[in-house]
Amino acid sequence: MRLIFAGTPEFARVALQHLHAAGHAIALVLTQPDRRGGRGLKLQPSAVKQFAIENHLPLCQPRSLRLDGKYPDDAAAARAAMEAANAQVMVVAAYGLILPQWVLSSFKFGCLNIHGSVLPRWRGAAPIHRAVAAGDTETGITIMQMDAGLDTGDMLLVEKRPIHATDTTGELHDQLAALGAQMIVRTLALAEAGTLQPVKQTESGVTYARKIDKREAALDWNQPAGQIVRHILAFNPAPGATAVLGGETVKIWRAAVSATQTPTTITTPHSPKPGDVIGLAPDGLLVQAQDAVVAISELQRAGGKRLSASAFAQGFPSFHTAKKPA
Repeated sequence: MRLIFAGTPEFARVALQHLHAAGHAIALVLTQPDRRGGRGLKLQPSAVKQFAIENHLPLCQPRSLRLDGKYPDDAAAARAAMEAANAQVMVVAAYGLILPQWVLSSFKFGCLNIHGSVLPRWRGAAPIHRAVAAGDTETGITIMQMDAGLDTGDMLLVEKRPIHATDTTGELHDQLAALGAQMIVRTLALAEAGTLQPVKQTESGVTYARKIDKREAALDWNQPAGQIVRHILAFNPAPGATAVLGGETVKIWRAAVSATQTPTTITTPHSPKPGDVIGLAPDGLLVQAQDAVVAISELQRAGGKRLSASAFAQGFPSFHTAKKPA
């Protein structure tokens, strides 16, 4: 099928790669403009742009698709490129720009979105993060026929996957990216065969996955331990959960509710308060939460590398002064 692909991050790149490998004619790739990032804040291309360049695919990077918006020249140029592409469908995956009605109505098969949740749960920008943070036990991919609403269109194909208690957003992202890529190839085959069966979303069970804000990264040790652990896993790999331990701000990458009763090294032996480092145990660095203890197994100092709890403790002064009683 002749198609236009719109996407930006790695999640989208995986889908584009599968569509390309399946032999679909990628007539045009839309992705967001290069952003500054990394050391030196240099302009960096998106994962989708890199794939498009490597595979000699036509590329367009408008700042907006709204003909009456802030960047009408960008939108007009994109419209001309899309009309010249003469595509039958647009596939969208984590593109990051709103599609106005002129885009939605431009294709025989419309605009098909690869969404990282089982709709109508977690409509919006960050469905994987929010599902992990909420403690959901399952998620999945919905291939959706896009309409003018926020992830409100008819569902064309749905597959579910479990969320395990130790899954990070990064791990779940990779699973869902691969699943979504496989599903969109199947969806296009069904569309060509005329056998797609759209299903309207219910209005019950709707939740919204708002965009991740870096200000959410800081942990609140007054929350229940299970909620803190889910927050840590949800913010791995980005933007990373942060906390102040021993007077310094660190990033925390992995943790669990501790099953350890007696730490091997003790820093706060009596009546710990939320946020107190209790000690070091086989399952990690122990920190008191509201109702239980969190065992941090992987963390990172500012400017340093990710470390296991035991390696981190070697440079943590408190551990050299307070040992487990004999």
